[in-house]
Amino acid sequence: MKDKPIWRLMNLFCRAHPWHGVEIGEKSPEEIHCYIEIVPTDTVKFELEKNTGLLIADRPQKYSNHCPTMYGLIPQTYAGKRIGDYCCQKTGRTGIHGDQDPLDICVLTEKPVLRGDILVTAIPIGGIRAIDENEADDKIIAVLKEDLVYERFKDIHDCPQNLLDRLKHYFLTYKESPEDLTEQKHRRMEITDIYGKEEAQEIIRLGSQDYDELYPDMRSHLHHIFHESPIS
Repeated sequence: MKDKPIWRLMNLFCRAHPWHGVEIGEKSPEEIHCYIEIVPTDTVKFELEKNTGLLIADRPQKYSNHCPTMYGLIPQTYAGKRIGDYCCQKTGRTGIHGDQDPLDICVLTEKPVLRGDILVTAIPIGGIRAIDENEADDKIIAVLKEDLVYERFKDIHDCPQNLLDRLKHYFLTYKESPEDLTEQKHRRMEITDIYGKEEAQEIIRLGSQDYDELYPDMRSHLHHIFHESPIS
């Protein structure tokens, strides 16, 4: 089926699905493509609707908490068994599963980006190990490729601590109401640690492997369309 001209024509006339129809990048995991869902100025939580590939308004941001960076997903990744097992290994816990979503990513840049629903190229430098009700929900941290200010950040330890604190605060509280925080109820989100570039790259590799297991041949099919089947 992949050799039929219709698939090559669809690549020209139809928008690619941001999760499945965009390649993660030939230099992955050192350099990756990212789909941005929200930017710091958004007052609505936008999210990719996985069945259609459209960006939808998930919910208004009810409170004053805003994501301090561009935020989105890494195409052709999936938090499945490997991601869950890796989280168990690193935390010494049992029973943690991947959250069955693409890997999340925060992209640092000095430039104001005023809209989501875009693709960018980024360099992973670390990540936040987050657990959402017993599900591994890693937040990879990356810098926008060729960003004049942030390109000097080669690893997570190059980031100012106050920037990491802002990211941690956002992810710890963005799903909580003021009442939950005031009454010190059990928090839905938990952050166990911050990790560096090498571990972030390993998590991206595992997420790619989980994706390939869930969607076998998807990556090779896409590569065939993009690189081996010119329109004649």
